[in-house]
Amino acid sequence: MADDLDPRNSPAAQSPLAEFHGAQPAGQIWFDAALARAPERSVVSVLGADIELLAWGTRGKPGLLFVHGNSAHADWWSFIAPFFSDDYRVAALSLSGMGASDWRETYSFETYAQELHGCAWAAGLYDGPEAPVFIGHSFGGAVVFYSATRYPEWMRAGILVDTGFGGPPNAEEIARMENETIAAGGAPGRWRDPFARDKPHRVYATLAEALARFRFMPPQIPGDLAITDFIARRALKRVLQPDGSPGWTWRFDPMMMPKFNQDEFKDLAGRDVARIAHIVGERSALTAPGGLRRDMPDLMPASAPRIVIPDSAHHVMADQPLALVAALRTLLAVWPA
Repeated sequence: MADDLDPRNSPAAQSPLAEFHGAQPAGQIWFDAALARAPERSVVSVLGADIELLAWGTRGKPGLLFVHGNSAHADWWSFIAPFFSDDYRVAALSLSGMGASDWRETYSFETYAQELHGCAWAAGLYDGPEAPVFIGHSFGGAVVFYSATRYPEWMRAGILVDTGFGGPPNAEEIARMENETIAAGGAPGRWRDPFARDKPHRVYATLAEALARFRFMPPQIPGDLAITDFIARRALKRVLQPDGSPGWTWRFDPMMMPKFNQDEFKDLAGRDVARIAHIVGERSALTAPGGLRRDMPDLMPASAPRIVIPDSAHHVMADQPLALVAALRTLLAVWPA
């Protein structure tokens, strides 16, 4: 039974949408109701690139800014943000190189920090009585942490959602994960160095074929297939194949990581940081005990609250979305004081 649930070798993790052949899984009532509260959609120019911006709620209320993870997009928050829009002015952006935002020649934490700040201003998050709270998942949490350290005046506080520090897996870790995958019965080649990409995305002939190739990284069995389908569809765009026929491919820049300068993060240890909290998945491949990445106590303040979401892997909003909403609501109600 344990092997069947292993995200490294389960078809439910490697191709969670294949069984639907392009059809949409049915969503729960709460999910459909959240999506019915559609965001305002706009584009903001930051450092010469057009950045996709979504916003909910009334200007003048306290601000919340949601930031997605690597290779993701703003709509990862479209079923989470509406739960806060009665009490907050809420926004979510697609970082450059991802979603419907422009691609850049180079990427950096500093550039992404400026995108967060520019979009927060454009969305009216500074119109409220105090600076907004920034909330980032995974890589987005690292961008929030960088911003909180470099520019603490930009935010009232920062909340990280299953953010593992330390950069991508090194060659030894990749080899170990690959060997464990094969030993568990999984297919080889699942683990690769994200900085080693050297070719464009594959173009799929049909939407169904593209959706069948969607999977989370690190691999996990999705907790909700309607959510998985929703974010997968919005990760794709129409393009022309070499023969001129229509096709589908991923929106994110396949060379984003090779073009990304992560050296800026190395100087953050020991610096003062805006108030930070961490929400993590109990089964996360990154932050759980023995995971690929840890909380890095030399970076995280000892006083930072840490909330564990039960029965959740790394992609908490796809595993336990309502538990994530409850954790965020509770944290925002009592912290920061």
